[in-house]
Amino acid sequence: MDYMSHPFWDRFIEFEDRFENHDNIFKIYERLIHMPLYRHQGYWEKFRQLATTRPVKDLAPADLVAQFQAELRTEYPPGTISDIEFERALRHRLDQYHLEIFHRVSLEVNKRWQFEEKIKRPYFHVTELDEAELVNWRKYLDYEETEGNFHRIVFLYERCLVSCALYDEFWLRFARWMYHQGENKVEDVRIIYNRASCVCVPMSRPTVRLNWARFEESLGTPDSIERAKLIYEGVLAAIGPHIETIVALANLIRRHQGIEQALEYLEKTINEEGGDIYLQGCLVAEQARLLYRAKGDTKGAREFFWAKHTWYLDSRYFCINWLEFEMNAPSIGETDEEVHLRVKKVHDVLRKDSRLSPAVLKDLSHVYMAWLLDRCSTGVAKEFMDLDKEVNGYVPYRFVANNVSYPTAYTVRVLYSVAVLFIYVY
Repeated sequence: MDYMSHPFWDRFIEFEDRFENHDNIFKIYERLIHMPLYRHQGYWEKFRQLATTRPVKDLAPADLVAQFQAELRTEYPPGTISDIEFERALRHRLDQYHLEIFHRVSLEVNKRWQFEEKIKRPYFHVTELDEAELVNWRKYLDYEETEGNFHRIVFLYERCLVSCALYDEFWLRFARWMYHQGENKVEDVRIIYNRASCVCVPMSRPTVRLNWARFEESLGTPDSIERAKLIYEGVLAAIGPHIETIVALANLIRRHQGIEQALEYLEKTINEEGGDIYLQGCLVAEQARLLYRAKGDTKGAREFFWAKHTWYLDSRYFCINWLEFEMNAPSIGETDEEVHLRVKKVHDVLRKDSRLSPAVLKDLSHVYMAWLLDRCSTGVAKEFMDLDKEVNGYVPYRFVANNVSYPTAYTVRVLYSVAVLFIYVY
């Protein structure tokens, strides 16, 4: 089915011709005129030439020949024309039928050529493909999927994945398309994920494997859920602690074993990764998110953040999630002033005590300032303007973070001039 597969077909025809299997040769040409190949025109001409020497029954399926014969009998009742003329008319009708096939397939050939001519590397190589070639593969797959021929779509995906074997994008697309074909394609989807995960896509990019685990979980059987868990554990065993995988496994445990077991798993992982503060901060934030989002325990999540914050104030993920939690937490029974003070307290702790970079602190303050204008009532304008002055600076290149004032641009210039003068005089 490959667009450029004419060398294969030519060898096939040559093989049959060597043994003078003329019936088989004609059948091969009959197949080729239905296929959008690069040399379709030449195969059509050869088929049309051979058709003149073949019996009528070989030119089309029996039911179609019978249909054309019945139509011609209506046009030419018995006795109006001779048998030879009738056969000539029947052959002409069959030739028109094949001519329609030729025109339709020729149109498909021309449409595919606009994609085929842009494929510069049809083989596998470890170097990256040009972006233009990746775009061409995406558009080619779009076209073939629109055409709707299942076998041609599968074949084009297989061709694409020879060149693009290292790109999880195309494996994911193939798996999603196959999944969309119905429940009877479950094993085909599993095979696609297996090939991508175990053979082609590097373990350092676990996205395909995570999707495979979600697919297995979606099947809902005890075996498939256990298989999903094993996939997550396999990723962690291969690449070490990976936040997205750990969180995905924790949520799998939550969905099928309960939230307490998920919290225990996260706590166990935090204790095992004793030296990685960044990872610990991320997982502690995820514990609080589980309490808030899955369990609905807003008070417990708030107490959890406050209890842990002194250890993880240099974790950007922890700080961002803490501030977002307080800004988005339900405020039932609280006044606007109480909500304002609660969020302001967290923001002040982050600005004064956290060990984040000035740029990250600036982004956090911008989020808080936007929340002030959107959520709070009167009296916040002055706080906003004071923060705007401190965060964005009223002198170029001036930043305030952790109560440390960095030199202004003017001061830097004066010091630089004095240093140059001192060196010159010395």
